[in-house]
Amino acid sequence: MTRVVSLYFPTWPIDRLRRAMGQSAPSAETPIVMLGRQGNRRLVLAADAAARAAGLRVGMPASKAQVLVPNLQSFDLDPAGDAEALERMALWSLRYAPIVAADPPDGLIIDTTGADHLHGGEETMLEGLVSRMASSGIEARAAVADTWGAAHACARFLARPTFVAPAGQAAAIMRGLPIGALRLPHDIVEGLLTLGFEPVGEVEAAPRASLTLRFGPELGRRLDQAMGRRSEPFEPARSPELIEVRQAFGEPIGAAETIARYTGKLVATLCEALEAKGLGARRLDLLFHRVDNRIEAIRVGTAVPVRDVKRLTRLLTDRIETVDPGFGIEVMTLAATLAEPFAAKQIISSLVEEPEPDITDLIDVLANRIGEQRLYRFAPVESDVPERSVRRIAPNAPDEGTSWPGDWPRPPRLLTNPEPIETMALLPDHPPVWFSWRGIRHRVARADGPERVFGEWWQRDAELIAVRDYFQVEDESGERFWIYRAGDGEDPGTGSHKWFLHGVYA
Repeated sequence: MTRVVSLYFPTWPIDRLRRAMGQSAPSAETPIVMLGRQGNRRLVLAADAAARAAGLRVGMPASKAQVLVPNLQSFDLDPAGDAEALERMALWSLRYAPIVAADPPDGLIIDTTGADHLHGGEETMLEGLVSRMASSGIEARAAVADTWGAAHACARFLARPTFVAPAGQAAAIMRGLPIGALRLPHDIVEGLLTLGFEPVGEVEAAPRASLTLRFGPELGRRLDQAMGRRSEPFEPARSPELIEVRQAFGEPIGAAETIARYTGKLVATLCEALEAKGLGARRLDLLFHRVDNRIEAIRVGTAVPVRDVKRLTRLLTDRIETVDPGFGIEVMTLAATLAEPFAAKQIISSLVEEPEPDITDLIDVLANRIGEQRLYRFAPVESDVPERSVRRIAPNAPDEGTSWPGDWPRPPRLLTNPEPIETMALLPDHPPVWFSWRGIRHRVARADGPERVFGEWWQRDAELIAVRDYFQVEDESGERFWIYRAGDGEDPGTGSHKWFLHGVYA
């Protein structure tokens, strides 16, 4: 099922103005409005939060706004500049999905069908989008639904700041929203309100013929698009510098074998173009333009720059089964939406030297199946506190040469959070005689310790005198655990003297 994300920027012109002005921009407490002309009238066309709190609203005459708020900062709206910046935002958003387009005047549309798992799921993806926009000084709301129209409406009327419409529920959600959610011209909305219509469901239940006769065909078209009864294709944003190849067909194709054959031809042509520019592909988008104007897409990524035809073809053809050709595909387009310099690498320098194993091919296969965020390896961090001594890095990241201390072995499995246990131990330096963890009692047969770990006082004041005493213990069945006591066993200021289990040995 198709899933579409709508990004809505409530104060887009003002956010863009603040970013352009940088340090000289007015503070967030200063009311700001953007002014423009509609006919002979000069109106407020955008207002920030401070201006709205002061009682200003979009559509208010500029002269009235300036009288109501004496310290008001007003600027002329720049529609061309806003539209150009929105196109740049669409190109930036290509990192999330292959099909992205501007939704003027204040939004973006992203077809994330089959791509959300690469970003941790729909909810995580939306939260990431909104937070990244906020870090750049752009207020954003995001929603995902089955159709462009439904996602557009949810982003503007339901997202706070995100909203995920359950699959198959777009029509039910749309029926409860106001008429303004249908992306209709202002005069049609006013006419419907005058007739007494309020939610979209009332418009849908009314006779279609009489509404079409009065308001024209656009009302029915927008209603069908939002409900998913009519497709609404859009042209993906593309940079002029993008390396792209295209194959058009005299007769539509649909068989998986035919698609795979032409995919290999497109990859070979693209690799020649990459080689001419000294680049390697890090991300490929393969778009299928169907005869019904819908676009299907496949996206694959690589851990390092690649222009190996067989390797890239295999990554793409492995996902052909996710493509719905419909009544046929008339155009295929392959683009390297992310390319980096391709540097030559010497494999071995002598006949007796063993070549370094290359696992990037395996990394690419796994990453494209389960998502980049779920594929990582652990690296040591210079910290005595166990939970801070590990970090996640990319699976192909270079080895920095650091390692964990070898004096005291560490368990291969650390618990996410240390879990409290019940024990009996002789303070201050003796290990427990037994301990109970998750309802199971373990009698200690052997133990080694204590290993004292001091808190990192530069991290927070509470660790100034805090200590932990760690023990490696083995129970009568041979299972080995890593437990610790919070505190030195004598001074209550060093810890609570409670016991915790922090890790399990293999």
